[in-house]
Amino acid sequence: MANKIRVLVVDDSAFMRKALVRMLSSDPAVEVLDTASDGEDGYLKAMKLGPDVVTLDVRMPGMDGITALRKIMADCPVPVIMLSSLTSEGGEVTLRALDIGAVDIIDKSKAHTAMDILEIAGELLDKVKAVAGVDVAKITRRAVPVPEPHQETYSPPLHSGKVDMIVVGASTGGPPALQDILTKLPADLPAAILIVQHMPLGFTASLAERLNRLAPIAISEAFDGNRVRPGRCLIAPSGLHMTLDRDDEGVFVRLSEGPVKTLHRPSVDILMSSAAEVVGNRALGVLLTGMGADGAQGMKAMHDAGSRTIAQDEESCVVYGMPKVAVELGGVDRSLPLLQIPNAILQELGAVSLG
Repeated sequence: MANKIRVLVVDDSAFMRKALVRMLSSDPAVEVLDTASDGEDGYLKAMKLGPDVVTLDVRMPGMDGITALRKIMADCPVPVIMLSSLTSEGGEVTLRALDIGAVDIIDKSKAHTAMDILEIAGELLDKVKAVAGVDVAKITRRAVPVPEPHQETYSPPLHSGKVDMIVVGASTGGPPALQDILTKLPADLPAAILIVQHMPLGFTASLAERLNRLAPIAISEAFDGNRVRPGRCLIAPSGLHMTLDRDDEGVFVRLSEGPVKTLHRPSVDILMSSAAEVVGNRALGVLLTGMGADGAQGMKAMHDAGSRTIAQDEESCVVYGMPKVAVELGGVDRSLPLLQIPNAILQELGAVSLG
């Protein structure tokens, strides 16, 4: 059998440590190296054992998860999955962890009993397998920035016609990627932006608030009936699908729980397919880093409807899952490094590039 994925579990709760070990050990491809009950012990064991993946609780006595994460990323970089509880403070702290270098989040607030813990078992194993072996240079990307291209490297827009809407999908590694893009777009952007980012229930509100503070454009979590306006960015709430509808006043957002059998809610596929139907060739699809295939079918639908489409390239993706499948389906016009995407968006809008 191939080498097992070696995991270090760090959590101050004895119940959670036992539950996480049981979940991880249930898969023959995964081995739990050790556990730690606080950040300092977790950091020291990460240094000593060199795990493939670390699961790290956010809130712990003594050295907390954020401090331990900083030390791990500085001294022995490794893919880290944060376990957080859904609170206003917890959401902001967890987003800070993603900015420092954590690759994903799992909401452990629902894991109060042995029965509840089963709800996150599949998610945990999927994420551990997805991030194991990720190039640590990608998760410490701010220390090794990719040079942006000069303005003259860009050609005219690939398609004729006006773009009214930018539809973005992202999963693992997405929040920092979204920050890199949105902070470089002007406040007077001549198109609306709609985003599906896979996150645990409730965390998208914190994501929207954080991005709104950092970016020039107005960013908020969407609500049912939101009008889609130029220079405004709406993020689909965790737990609800976002689709588009049109009336005499223009395009607006619909939020709903159905269809319930999708792997993700919200689903990138559902939003992009809706954009293809409602907006047609007046949209731009952007698919960023993420595990799985959500968005690939939707981007193909947008492409077939005449929309322009851009995927993040393999080299800059934390996990090259969603964009890879979209490319394989033939739904991608261009694959670009993350830091080239803001200029490419402006190019497609016919706006002045960043230079």
